[in-house]
Amino acid sequence: MDTAIIILAAGNSSRMGKPKQLLNYKGKTLLQTVINEALKTHNTQIIVVLGSNAEEILAKHQNNQVDFVINKNWESGMASSIVAGLSSLIEKNTKIKNIIIAVADQVFIKMSTFNNLIEKHIKTGKNIIASSYAQTIGTPVFFGKDYFDALLSLKGTEGAKKLLKQYPLDVETVVFEGGEIDIDTATDYNNLISKE
Repeated sequence: MDTAIIILAAGNSSRMGKPKQLLNYKGKTLLQTVINEALKTHNTQIIVVLGSNAEEILAKHQNNQVDFVINKNWESGMASSIVAGLSSLIEKNTKIKNIIIAVADQVFIKMSTFNNLIEKHIKTGKNIIASSYAQTIGTPVFFGKDYFDALLSLKGTEGAKKLLKQYPLDVETVVFEGGEIDIDTATDYNNLISKE
């Protein structure tokens, strides 16, 4: 259990108008889809960070294999959720060596998406492995322990992407097919459902 997956699911889906974590896709919520794929990766600990609508989301995702953390400061931005998830993780598991930060609305995520990040780290020795899609790099992203302090010092709306720009020489990427599809608006969701 030296790698943990932190799934960020604390936002209030302002552009959607309702909690996107609970939107249904192929018989499961968007959040459950990501949790299920994370659970298939072996020897990983899973933490889900909730914030807005936490009680409602928690009620529908009870799972004794997953640790849920409530970020009371979710409104201050993504950094607070990364800090909440990582702090809770370090508190519970001092042996943790690596984390993968994922988000709750990349519906095409697969177990292999997570495993590819870990394998690339093992193969290259690089400590930041990002997913690559649509001419950009982003989540899910793997960080070795060397970056825990930097992640814990993120503020406000800063996300982990700040570190990708700050330490380019320690970054490698893996291709994530469909990674560019995330669900922010009702239109995004309707497009997704129409292709189902």
